[in-house]
Amino acid sequence: MAHEITMLGTGNAFLPNGRHHAFAIIDGQHIIDAPPTALTSLRESGINVCDIKTIFITHLHGDHIFGIPFLLLERTYISDREFSQPLTIVSAPGAKGRIEALCHIAYPGSMDKILAHIEWNESPEGTTHDGWSWRRFAVNHNQSVDPHGYSFESADGAKFVHSGDSGPCELLYEAINDTDLVIIEMAIPDYVPSDEHHRPAEIDSLSKQHKSTYFVITHTFLDSRNSRRPAITSNKYPDHPENVIHAEDGFRMKWDGTWKL
Repeated sequence: MAHEITMLGTGNAFLPNGRHHAFAIIDGQHIIDAPPTALTSLRESGINVCDIKTIFITHLHGDHIFGIPFLLLERTYISDREFSQPLTIVSAPGAKGRIEALCHIAYPGSMDKILAHIEWNESPEGTTHDGWSWRRFAVNHNQSVDPHGYSFESADGAKFVHSGDSGPCELLYEAINDTDLVIIEMAIPDYVPSDEHHRPAEIDSLSKQHKSTYFVITHTFLDSRNSRRPAITSNKYPDHPENVIHAEDGFRMKWDGTWKL
């Protein structure tokens, strides 16, 4: 069976030129986070909102969850008015109340029915209806937003890791040891003093340690190569090894026994 991951957005919170917020979809059904630009990303890719079966939450910063009210509002009034399509939100314990509060702030009362329809899964591991097993693990980011990454494996052997937002982190690096594809954030340039995000030099070091692993960069501070506007932070790309891919919005990764990028 073939699988596909599409990067519907690849920018960090500051939306570099030519990028929507970081946002990925697995096999057209399961999304990782739901940023403010999620509805736009789905519309531009021709994906029906009611076809989304699972939302995996990495953490509770606004650029990762503020699109949820718009996705739920769209399903309620446009694409799934009868609430016939299942929807599961996978998150760490405690996220449910904060996300429901966000929906109430955005549109008081308008999403009560769909919020009651959603299945919430707070387990640290599980399996989707179509056979993707997942495991959630803590990562190194602002602890007030409960940050996590995910390891995924399909029933027929496709594997990948999603870092969420994380700086250098032992649990993340342990997960990378057991996969050949990593979707990893690189939110800040080398000169920014923070250990809560990855910087180019750290991606460079990681990729050299795992030469047979693809590192697909998302949540980047870099403008798209396709942008002709003046740089926001930077439009100069690091000279990384060949196994590092600076993804653009719409970048696709296909698996049919091996990953093809």
